[in-house]
Amino acid sequence: MRTLWKNCHIATMAQGRYSIIENAAIVTSGELIHWIGPHGQLADSGFDGTVDLGGAWVTPGLIDCHTHAVFGGNRSGEFEQRLQGVSYAEIAAAGGGIASTVRATRAASEDELYASAERRLRHLLKEGVTTVEMKSGYGLDLENERKLLRVIRRLGNTQPVTVRSTCLAAHALPPEYIGRADDYINHICGHMLPALAAEGLVDAVDAFCEYLAFSPEQVEQVFITAGQLGLPVKLHAEQLSSLGGSGLAARYQALSADHLEFMTEDDAIAMAAAGTVAVLLPGAFYFLRETQLPPLDTLRQHGVSIALATDMNPGTSPGLSLRLMMNMGCTLFRMTPEETLAGVTLNAAKALGLGDSHGSLEVGKVADFVAWDIERPADLSYWLGGDLDKRIVRHGVESMI
Repeated sequence: MRTLWKNCHIATMAQGRYSIIENAAIVTSGELIHWIGPHGQLADSGFDGTVDLGGAWVTPGLIDCHTHAVFGGNRSGEFEQRLQGVSYAEIAAAGGGIASTVRATRAASEDELYASAERRLRHLLKEGVTTVEMKSGYGLDLENERKLLRVIRRLGNTQPVTVRSTCLAAHALPPEYIGRADDYINHICGHMLPALAAEGLVDAVDAFCEYLAFSPEQVEQVFITAGQLGLPVKLHAEQLSSLGGSGLAARYQALSADHLEFMTEDDAIAMAAAGTVAVLLPGAFYFLRETQLPPLDTLRQHGVSIALATDMNPGTSPGLSLRLMMNMGCTLFRMTPEETLAGVTLNAAKALGLGDSHGSLEVGKVADFVAWDIERPADLSYWLGGDLDKRIVRHGVESMI
């Protein structure tokens, strides 16, 4: 099928800029972009179909490159407790926190996890998200990490969205390994990762490098194993303290380092040299009432690609709106609307290793795009919430979400 999509203006996001084409058209051939440019320069004819977009603004499909969307249970009660003055440590001592999510996730069936994650995913799809990353990390043993990753694969096979699956077994210490963090890392490297990779369930490997999680030395063991298995790595780094995790990620050519509130200039220099994307997570910053801002000027100065994501998770960022994260990127982190749109398109694609095929509207790339009924691209960061009128095209076919 060759389809002409006409009567629109396009923010292609090529090179991470708006790169606007006014009075534009797109020709798709199957699931790929065949031609894009000013409509007056189109010489082709004989299309199988023509779609009039009514003067809409077209952007690439949005990409949420960091989520923990599959989990059991609900922690809104803990949110209420914290607002009433109960500390996170007190909640954790009473069996709450991540331990409660691990218990609920282990107790849930695969079908139950699928159903709850599908409901959350639908919120993203209705906003124009066409690609999403999902992490495991709430099972913390082979059986339950496998269960989570199977659900992630199932969502990618049944829902109108491209899904990338990340193994985050090194997320926290499971209760059966309390006081034995090195033993748990050895179990991940010697048993869990090889088994899950052999089953085709893993696209990338992540870890949480922080004083309350795993040390840089322990994370490095995970990275070495991932490399031996031919899997790219990512890292939760510098969220609460400066441990040099993002520099470690860069040494292993990580796709991304995420959070980064406490990163240093040396970290930024290393990430720029390695092409490691900085994924900023304003939802967690907001929800935890953090005050340490990620060093935007340093990232800009050294040319580090900057992405944004929801960090959708039950404890620190129960975010169901990627557009809200775009607004938070502007209001909390002082990013520009152009930077935030790049952060959920081209740079988000790079953070998933998909920069050559997704994230911008260019010939040869996948035809994932959204036609928005807005006045200008900045509207996507400007409006707080709400379901903006839009048409969503995925793989060259209009999607009815």
